[in-house]
Amino acid sequence: MKTTIINESITPVDPTIVKKPNQLKKEVISLLNQRIGDEYIAHYFYRNAANWCHNLSYKKAAEFFDKEAKDELKHAQGLQKYMTDWDVKPTIPQVETLRKFDNLADIIVNAYDMEYKLLQSYSENSKTIFGFGDMATFVFLQDYVKRNTSSTAEYADLLNALQLINPENNFELLYFENQYFG
Repeated sequence: MKTTIINESITPVDPTIVKKPNQLKKEVISLLNQRIGDEYIAHYFYRNAANWCHNLSYKKAAEFFDKEAKDELKHAQGLQKYMTDWDVKPTIPQVETLRKFDNLADIIVNAYDMEYKLLQSYSENSKTIFGFGDMATFVFLQDYVKRNTSSTAEYADLLNALQLINPENNFELLYFENQYFG
């Protein structure tokens, strides 16, 4: 029988006993699964936005939204990896995959709303998880709060810039795209 020294005392360890790793609390798992769903919603939103922009020859905006879609997918994968590292199987919820847009301004307004809601969700989840005393998950989520703070600010800047043009005027939208997505 092997022995382990803990606090200068010898504790026998039975090699036939297999210990299961600690897992996250059920409430934490539920919150993380919800955020995975939100990240996939964002991924498909940006994927649809990129496709819409490609079809209408907003080349710079299309490239921007292509990158956004990839980033959101990485965020979802990061949440899943965190959960599997804690020996938890993530649940990927079914999400809306199709989105229609009226114009480039419509995409920006909806992207801002989505990013702001994500920021609010991550902030609330962080507060709740901190209350549980789960500091590892709290620290992990701070990166997501930081990312969404940056994204929200970026889209707020685009919203402010949209105030300078008539979003119904295609030429002005093309100029806007060139200025802000270049």
